[in-house]
Amino acid sequence: MAENKYLTVTDLNYYITQKFKNDPYLHKVFLQGELSNFRYRRNSHQYFSLKDEKSKINVVMFRSYFDKVKFKPEEGMKVYVTGYVSVYGPQGSYQFYAEGMEPAGLGALYEQLKQLQAKLAKEGLFNQDHKRKLPRFPDRIAVVTSASGAVIHDIMVTANRRFPHAEIDLYPAQVQGDTAADSLVRAMRQIAEQGDKYDVMIIGRGGGSLEDLWPFNEEEVVRQIYAMPMPVISSVGHETDTTLCDLVADARAATPTAAAEYATPNLVDELAGIQQLRSRLFSSMQVIIREKRDRLKRIENSVIMREPTRLYDQQIETVDRLKDRLHNSMKNKVDCSKQSYLLLKQRLFSASPDKQMQQMQQQEHFLAKRLADNMNHYLKDKRNSFSKIVQQLDDYSPLKTLERGFVYTTDANGKTVSSVKQVKKNERLNLHFKDGQVEATVTKIEEENNAN
Repeated sequence: MAENKYLTVTDLNYYITQKFKNDPYLHKVFLQGELSNFRYRRNSHQYFSLKDEKSKINVVMFRSYFDKVKFKPEEGMKVYVTGYVSVYGPQGSYQFYAEGMEPAGLGALYEQLKQLQAKLAKEGLFNQDHKRKLPRFPDRIAVVTSASGAVIHDIMVTANRRFPHAEIDLYPAQVQGDTAADSLVRAMRQIAEQGDKYDVMIIGRGGGSLEDLWPFNEEEVVRQIYAMPMPVISSVGHETDTTLCDLVADARAATPTAAAEYATPNLVDELAGIQQLRSRLFSSMQVIIREKRDRLKRIENSVIMREPTRLYDQQIETVDRLKDRLHNSMKNKVDCSKQSYLLLKQRLFSASPDKQMQQMQQQEHFLAKRLADNMNHYLKDKRNSFSKIVQQLDDYSPLKTLERGFVYTTDANGKTVSSVKQVKKNERLNLHFKDGQVEATVTKIEEENNAN
């Protein structure tokens, strides 16, 4: 009976666990401290410690919560952590279960922005090599901004004043709030689905704090701008504000008005430039015509045009000289060929083929005799080998065994019977002797084991 007052370790740990669970103050705890023993585990739960100057507590952050963390935790970093306190029963130790984590201090967003900027820069999203040139005369311009803000008004007024030919289409999106990033990405994807309909895209909003401009620092928004098929102009905030959208865009404008000026040419300046080019073209054509006219007059007054026969005198003399050279060259070539022919004829007489034919006949006779000898020797070896093989076959022939009085048995199908297990009573068998066959019927079967 005295043993009933003693608890097991499991019971005690379970009791303490229930105490932690029933304490409302431990259900939602906000902690701040310094990360300790943090070792990043890819695609897994994270186990680390949170400490201050005097104490330390073990922390567990499951993968589903850690995947939502928008910055890269590092050893020694001060952070804000939210979660609950509970007991790990198998070890009897209490620990903190983290559900959210942010960098501590006023620079939390700046730290997150700094890490994301370094990550995207390492991937090359901000490289100047990827920047595309803005079209000079755009036909259609897509604008992603708030439908109720002053940004679209400033862009349309400036674009219509500078280049009325351009068509401006607004794709409204939220530019502030938790759902602004998804709204911006959705609007840009609608533009991308139009193919090459638009020549340039403008994305922007007015000024604000870092929190207000944060949707333009979201990773999915930056990557979507990088993936757009047309050049992108970013006009986010004021001139002193710099977002990741400004870094990844092909051009950055300080204001919406400046963005419209980047996207469109000034029609007045273009017309003035065309008029200036037209005047320069007319002047250049007059200069060219004057030079050609003077050249024509010089040709008409030249000696060749007045006495055209002089043009052929020199050519006729050149032809005569070339004919003489050709005649001399052909004669020299024929003489050389004659000399070569005489030399070859003399060499042919000196090297009569009769001796070579005699030597070849002797060699043919010798080779024919060697071939005949080798063939006879080869056939003799093969005959001896064949006789040996025939003798071996005869020695190993089963007919030799039958001549000594042995018999082999087959069933009705011609299959050899080698065991009493293959035979049934009243079955007809064939007994093969050396000089014939006997048909028999099984009347009795006796099986022997080990010759017993």
